Amino acid sequence: MKLRIFITLYIICMPVCLLAQRRQLQEARAIIKSGKNYDQAEEMMTKLLEDSANLYNPRIYDMWLLSVEKQYDQVNEKMYKKQEVDTTEFFNLTRRLFTIGERLDSLDMRPDKKGRVNPSYRSDNAHRLTSYRPNLYFGGAYHLRRDSLQMAYDFFEMYLDCDRQPLFTGYDFWKNDPRMATVAYWATYTGYRMGDPVLTLRYAKEACRDTAKLEYTLQYIAQSWKMLKDENSYVATLKEGVAQFPKSPYFFPRLMDHYMEKGNYEKGLSYAESALQTDSLNELFLLAKSTMLLNLGRYAECLQTSERLIQLNHQMSEAYYNAGTACLNIALNMDSRGQKKQIRKMYQKAQPFMESYRQQMPDAKDKWGPSLYRIYFNLNLGRQFEEIDKILKK
Repeated sequence: MKLRIFITLYIICMPVCLLAQRRQLQEARAIIKSGKNYDQAEEMMTKLLEDSANLYNPRIYDMWLLSVEKQYDQVNEKMYKKQEVDTTEFFNLTRRLFTIGERLDSLDMRPDKKGRVNPSYRSDNAHRLTSYRPNLYFGGAYHLRRDSLQMAYDFFEMYLDCDRQPLFTGYDFWKNDPRMATVAYWATYTGYRMGDPVLTLRYAKEACRDTAKLEYTLQYIAQSWKMLKDENSYVATLKEGVAQFPKSPYFFPRLMDHYMEKGNYEKGLSYAESALQTDSLNELFLLAKSTMLLNLGRYAECLQTSERLIQLNHQMSEAYYNAGTACLNIALNMDSRGQKKQIRKMYQKAQPFMESYRQQMPDAKDKWGPSLYRIYFNLNLGRQFEEIDKILKK
């Protein structure tokens, strides 16, 4: 009996609900024809969608899309006339257009009772929205300039995501839209600015297509892998960076730092020597070779490489340090009884190197202080020795 009453009430209420829904749609259509108060039409549609019974009615979404599109056109016309507008709201309208359009498309593609799919809205909506799509990019740039990073990322991502959306089937944006790689770069950059390695890497592969910004993109990728503690990917990205941009001050030094931290001096040396085969005068490569040779205890080779580097660049402070340290270690490994003259010559050779390093790096007392102490002591240079002794005691 109760079930029969419920069914009867449902049958009675259903036409009433449909009638109310039809009335709301008619009122919204009348508002749009009036040429004003488009926001009221949108509000009517969103209220209709608060009722779960209306969630799958494509006509409501179509009217909602039209009401937002009219608001967009209204603001766009004001901008064209150079009238004052709310720029943030203009770009928010752009986003809503795509959100609504994509929802409508998913309903439009639902099969009928016989399993047939016959979209009614897709072709027209895709064509219209494509003309508005550049403003997703401009909206992202606008928010990026304002440091609204999450909002900027959302706009860039929506622009890129159009390629994946069924609504735009056949448009093949990656093939036909030359701006895609640029937007992917800005999404990657924004993710990097946010300190979020996952967001940074999401479109990084696509961002690499923008060759003009590739050096920066690879830096963001490398830093993201480092944050995620993916050592293999981090090193692979640094190597790619070295191959693409051998003179960049970012990739090669960090790759060498990685090998230094791991104590893998042989591998570091091998990589530096391979790099020098492509550019024998590259100062970064020569410095890396010098440093690896020093850590491997190959002091004579280190001294030779460091001297060559100093000839190329008199301002390369670490080359002076490596050369001086190599001389000190060569002296230390000599026979203190049978090679006194040779030992003294090595200390004399080390002196100008380490003094030059001190001059260029006055704050690096922990490096040049002990070295000059040994040099002045062994060369019996009393005045200089006393000065260094005082510095070290402080």
